Amino acid sequence: MYPEDVDPESGCRLPLPRREHLDDAGQRTYDSLADPEGGTIRGLRGPGGILLHSPDLSRYIRPINRYLRYEAGLGGRVRELAILTTARELDSQFEWAAHEPAALGEGISCEVIEIIEPGREIFGARKVAPATFARSMRHFGRRALVDLVALMGNYAGTAALLTAFDMQLDPGQPPLLPQL
Repeated sequence: MYPEDVDPESGCRLPLPRREHLDDAGQRTYDSLADPEGGTIRGLRGPGGILLHSPDLSRYIRPINRYLRYEAGLGGRVRELAILTTARELDSQFEWAAHEPAALGEGISCEVIEIIEPGREIFGARKVAPATFARSMRHFGRRALVDLVALMGNYAGTAALLTAFDMQLDPGQPPLLPQL
């Protein structure tokens, strides 16, 4: 079902981290990821489990991710559309499959899709046109625009992790990311 170098339990090229091999702080992170109420979409099977192979990195990234997703004030629709835009531009099937249901639950609209134009330009053209920047600045303001771009950069890093470690979809889950 999975490629030969993919661990069937983790769904990626690394095994699931073992709680008993982690220090106290790593074990707390593990417990948070393993808890269905722990605030992650995929728990140990996904970027959280991959990052636990570097417990110090995980301890630094998780608070940044939490801030960008829930405390930056971007709102659920903008947040999820930014994540989907990043997943689309970087062809991150796992990221898309994890966040599409959340985006649908937030009621993503065509109006918001047009506002997220900078995401397509950042990743596609690798620059942002002055007119797009000005429109985004008017809509979001300085702080929210910085947070939005940081959120997308954070998820670009997550997409790189998922790609490098060949994170697979759950068995039987069809790909949700539209093919270009």
